[in-house]
Amino acid sequence: MLSITSQYLARYRRLAGDRSDTLLPVTGAQRRFVLVRALDPTGRPDLVPMFFAFPSGTIDPERLHAAARRLAARHTALRSRPTVVRGIPVLSVAADPDVGVTRPAAPEPGESPADALRRALASWDAQGPSLRLFLVPDEEREEDVLAVVLDHAVCDGRSLARIVDELGAAYAEEAAGSLPAPGEAQAELDAYRDAVLGQLAAEEKAETPEAAAYWADRLRTLHTHAPPPRPARVPRGANPSGAAQARLAAHDGGVSFPGLLDACRSAARELYGPDRAVPLGYPWGGRPAGAEPVVGCFLNTLVFPVDTGHGPGQGPGPGSEATADAWWDDLDRADVPFDAVVAAVRSAGSGWTGGLDGLLTVDDDTRRPPLVLDGVEGREVHVDGRPVRGPFAVSVTQGAEIRLRMVWDRAVLDDETAHRAFDALTQALRPSDHAVQ
Repeated sequence: MLSITSQYLARYRRLAGDRSDTLLPVTGAQRRFVLVRALDPTGRPDLVPMFFAFPSGTIDPERLHAAARRLAARHTALRSRPTVVRGIPVLSVAADPDVGVTRPAAPEPGESPADALRRALASWDAQGPSLRLFLVPDEEREEDVLAVVLDHAVCDGRSLARIVDELGAAYAEEAAGSLPAPGEAQAELDAYRDAVLGQLAAEEKAETPEAAAYWADRLRTLHTHAPPPRPARVPRGANPSGAAQARLAAHDGGVSFPGLLDACRSAARELYGPDRAVPLGYPWGGRPAGAEPVVGCFLNTLVFPVDTGHGPGQGPGPGSEATADAWWDDLDRADVPFDAVVAAVRSAGSGWTGGLDGLLTVDDDTRRPPLVLDGVEGREVHVDGRPVRGPFAVSVTQGAEIRLRMVWDRAVLDDETAHRAFDALTQALRPSDHAVQ
């Protein structure tokens, strides 16, 4: 029987035909985002926003619009729109990137700039461009807050630093700077297509019966443990999500990824109870070997069954040997796309349908350059309260200190329980009692 990737490629090639420059195939990671959106009753996409505050009057909107348009024109993924044609996920490539700088409606009485940005993102039209910019004044701070927002299906975390850097460089160019010549744009499109096909070839090769059996056994005990969403539990007028953050003293060499997985076990135990196998998703992977360093979405979502019990090898400290050994075994099968993993687990009789009870993302402080516009460095800020896809999500930025954030869906988890979980997570990551104040 053909693998899921093989079936997808065959269907894509029949669909694209002579339109292979306007309808591009998608990676397994992109396929997951597109299908999740298709199954969402509201059609809500996963968005990746970055927020930067600049002194009032620093940003020239017309110059910023020209810079964003040049940036999108130079990268196939950024001038493409994820869509489904005849049931097949594809990227639809636009000949002319349409990236505007939107000024959301002025905050209503009692509203903050963050409220205006939340409204703007909540009204995201999936039929529009995948890269959009929003500019909101913060009169109290005498700042302008710029939101650079991308559809997650065209960009993973490893592309964000490059996008920020190139947007600043494009802003520094003359306002009349030209778009790429047709030959340059075609060469980048060819490189992007080759990178995607290389990724799909790796995924196709990874989908072996042995890998399917491995994941079926590895995840067979999974169930979705988060309660179903109940919008009525969100207080009237409250934001749909809650958030908590902390800064901790850095460990020597940083916390290992298995250590972070183990710490998430502490949070999951508070949220869902002991003796559970909780599905925790995290991005992993990279561009296929030999591929051009194109901007796009190439990080697969892997699933780690977080054991909330206290069995052998499940000590209270981060980085247990059992967690590390299991994680390394998982990485040997990391190219198997998410939908193929779910299919393998389901075919083995599991009741797990692919839902994730938690998400973990990890970043390196050195890979998060600031946005600089004409020599002025923007201050990165957070806009909390936006809808989140999963019950809870943890993000960790490691550098001179550990910056820890957790957000949760208030329709699924109450604030009191979520804060207990965050406290447990924070305690598990402290190297000592010397947290950064």
